[in-house]
This record gives sequence, structure tokens and C-alpha cells, in this order.
Amino acid sequence: MKNLKTIALSIVALVSLTAQGQSKKIDTEKSSINWVGKKVTGQHEGTINLKEGVLIFKDQKVAGGNFVVDMTSINTTDLSGDGKKSLDGHLKSADFFGTEKFETATLKFQKIGKRKDGTYQITADLTIKGITNPVVFDMVVKENMATAQVMVNRTKYDIKYGSGSFFDNLGDKTIDDEFELNVKLAL
Repeated sequence: MKNLKTIALSIVALVSLTAQGQSKKIDTEKSSINWVGKKVTGQHEGTINLKEGVLIFKDQKVAGGNFVVDMTSINTTDLSGDGKKSLDGHLKSADFFGTEKFETATLKFQKIGKRKDGTYQITADLTIKGITNPVVFDMVVKENMATAQVMVNRTKYDIKYGSGSFFDNLGDKTIDDEFELNVKLAL
């Protein structure tokens, strides 16, 4: 009788796992997130670290995903010295990402549409500074790598510093409302 219970529990667990899909933990050391922020007079680039993440597959197709980004790791890569230190500090300040209070940002897949050849249209909830909004982007999955370019309108997350949508007469100090994230996830 005890063996039947064990077998029954094993079958229930296997069916539940199959119904939910297979989770593939992201290798954060081999993954990267590169950002680009543009302004009237040019742009800046940098990196930010993925703290943890998982892609969920069902029948070998993407069925879900959850990610946590370490906002305290914001790093400018196109500057050095005092300029880099100043911009990194400003991006971490309350004017931008407020990393002292909001150490992480999250992304959770809500809707997944299959396109072709391993390309998916993802609708996800992105939470920055405790504010959640939907973002839509394409993600390509090939072998053990997933890539995506995500455009984020920072003003939807109460990041209005230097925005021409909220302030007049900024001239060449105007910063684009959208910033770009180029993501590579190692599975």
C-alpha cells in the first residue's frame, strides 16, 4: 500500500511538472544586459547585471519567464574617471533609478505569441521603482541563448529628469524618454 501511495504521488508530481513546463535557470555569469540612453548631444552606454532569471518551456516552446535585475550594478562603459563616476552616481540617484530604495527591477512574462524560427512576441510586466507597466518586445531563442531588444519609456516609471515631455526649454540638455536594453540570456 505504501508503494502505491509513493507511485501515485510521483505520477501526480510528474504530471504537474509537465503541465507547468520545464524551467531553465539563466546563467547570470554568461548573460548580459547592455543599455543605451540617448540625448540631444549624443548617447551613453553601459551594463547592468541580471541577478536571477528563469525561462519556462512547454513542449519546447517558451511558455513563461521571470527575471530580477540588480539596479545597483548600473555601470557606464563609454566614460571613465570623474565623468563615469558622476553619471553612475546620477543614474543611481532619485533623479533616475533611486537604487538606494529600489535595489532591483523585475520582468515577468504575461503573454507569449509565437512568430517563426524561435522568435516570440513577449508582453511582460516590467517593474522599476515599484511601478509596473507592460512592455512588448520580440525575443529570439536559439540553442542555449535568448536575445531581445527592449525599449523602455522611463517616464512611465517616474523617471522624468531631463525629459522634454515634462520640462520646457531644456535645449541640448534634453534626454530621450526611451532607453534601450539589449539582452542576452545564457540558458
